[in-house]
Amino acid sequence: MDHHNYIGSLHQDNFKKDTWETFFIENRIKPLVKIALDKNRLDRNHLNHFENLYSRLNEILPKEKPSLLHGDLWSGNLMKGKIQTPVFIDPAVYFGHREMDIAMTQMFGGFDNSYLDHYNEIFPLEKGWKKRIAIHNLYPNLVHLILFGRNYLGEIERVIRQF
Repeated sequence: MDHHNYIGSLHQDNFKKDTWETFFIENRIKPLVKIALDKNRLDRNHLNHFENLYSRLNEILPKEKPSLLHGDLWSGNLMKGKIQTPVFIDPAVYFGHREMDIAMTQMFGGFDNSYLDHYNEIFPLEKGWKKRIAIHNLYPNLVHLILFGRNYLGEIERVIRQF
């Protein structure tokens, strides 16, 4: 990606990294963890759990060529245009692991899961993708923790302790 952008009101750094894991940690998770710490939405104990997760991501996440992502793919950003054609709005575009967008479609519901059947026919997801949804949704959960408060903390804690 040749420029940075935003997810909601939060800055997204899109500088390319050598691996998805490094991009995910350095460009997505760490900056939000710092903001959440500064806002007292996370504490030092959480930071230790995040550090442990960082050390394991290389073995958890499958290696794939980066995909162009919508970046904020939830049902509220899908509208119907003329003749009921789907129109995606409010992108937070970047190149990353395609499971990020898949995970976000699962976060709040609202998507007919039949699209996953079609998706898997064309470009099958790696085994274990359902288990990795929680890891990929750490990013939007941290965004929501910062923007909307501690209601999102429980899911974040569950994931960083689980992995």
